[in-house]
Amino acid sequence: MDLSHHGHRATKPRARTGPPAGDPMLFDDTSSGGPQVPNQGYYNSAYNICGPSGGGGGPAMNNLFADPMANAAMMYGSSIADKGKDIVNKELSRFVSVNKLKYFFAVDTKYVIKKLVLLMFPYTHQDWEVRYHRDTPLPPRHDVNAPDLYIPSMAFITYILLAGMALGIQKRFSPEVLGLCASTALVWMVIEVLAMLLSLYLLTVHSDLSTFDLIAYSGYKYVGMIFTVLCGLLFGSDGYFVALAWSSCALMFFIVRSLKMKILSSLSSDSMGAGASAKPRFRLYITMATAIFQPVIIYWLTSHLIR
Repeated sequence: MDLSHHGHRATKPRARTGPPAGDPMLFDDTSSGGPQVPNQGYYNSAYNICGPSGGGGGPAMNNLFADPMANAAMMYGSSIADKGKDIVNKELSRFVSVNKLKYFFAVDTKYVIKKLVLLMFPYTHQDWEVRYHRDTPLPPRHDVNAPDLYIPSMAFITYILLAGMALGIQKRFSPEVLGLCASTALVWMVIEVLAMLLSLYLLTVHSDLSTFDLIAYSGYKYVGMIFTVLCGLLFGSDGYFVALAWSSCALMFFIVRSLKMKILSSLSSDSMGAGASAKPRFRLYITMATAIFQPVIIYWLTSHLIR
């Protein structure tokens, strides 16, 4: 078959060969590397950033930091970060005072031991007044009467772990039951704090109690709850009720004596007015109601863990 009549013909591929050795090349071969461009000063900052890797990239990093544009970018980025940090701190300080929160966690081992002994054996303690230094209350590590948030938070976590162990011993453990136990304990504490704040507001009782103080005093019940559950696991229902009675009485005594110094002592600001005679009675009602409410919560949150 003649392929020349169809407009094309089959060709055999040929191997490419280099130019003869003796003949001069018309053009330079640029496939192996770029042309040798003279090194000019204005190329250093732009093209030598990722230069030779030898020597740990020292010249490249020096060129980077010597570049005024890079320095300006770094300064602008740091200024944006500082502004963002200031905005976050400002928004956070609208709801939570960070410095005040640090005060409630300023504890040490000596304070924790003394406070735990005071919570379980408060009857021999004599001085319940919170000490001040230049109109500022001393931190908890310097005053055992000062409320803190370290013991309530650690006691709450310990109570949840102990509840999980008690449920596991009784073959009733499940993540849902443990989550319900934790959420119930947290909700009851929130309800108690909100009820105290609302009572103080509606009865127009002025005191130096802050929200953190109320959370601290409300959270101390978890120490008694841990003691009650441990006694119930070790000695059965009889040990549980004995421990419940002891921890409830101790906590009630502690709450009354502590809140007495916070609520019942500041009567001078309310000594004027038509309802001045009723203010001490209202303060006493709030203090006693808070103390009586503690054993109810302890029993409600621990009775289902003992069988």
